[in-house]
Amino acid sequence: MKRIVASAITMLCITLSAGSLSANQGDLGLGLIVGEPTGLSMKIWTSDEHAIDLAAAWSFSDNDSFQLHGDYLVHRYNVFKDEKIKGKLPLYYGIGARLKLEDDDRGRDDDDTFGIRVPIGITYLFDQEPIDVFAEIAPVLDLVPDTELDINVAIGARFYFR
Repeated sequence: MKRIVASAITMLCITLSAGSLSANQGDLGLGLIVGEPTGLSMKIWTSDEHAIDLAAAWSFSDNDSFQLHGDYLVHRYNVFKDEKIKGKLPLYYGIGARLKLEDDDRGRDDDDTFGIRVPIGITYLFDQEPIDVFAEIAPVLDLVPDTELDINVAIGARFYFR
């Protein structure tokens, strides 16, 4: 367990330091993510095209568990262009880490997992309101304690504080 937590903290530090804060550093969004997992979502924009996405959520797949994940995201605004859309509709992709904390019936934490996430999604950034909505799919390669492939699929919304 100590190795998993240390690995998760190291990966989170690398993710957070991957982008330096720019003029958009005040753009912090808080909201909800619904699906697999379901919980709280936070997004910190580090530039016009880059952001850090974090979540603390409940995972309902297999064994119920608490999940933490952090991703470094790159947004591409030229994929979906439509003059009728008033806001922005970027495609995003990135890489990050996931930590699932599971307890068995005896209170042991033998089933904790740590893995690498590769999220791909689309977000709609409203033109006049500090709100976004998003949908994403994130394949996850669990590395500890066993190597397994998993998937996260969710939708969500965030309110931005500027």
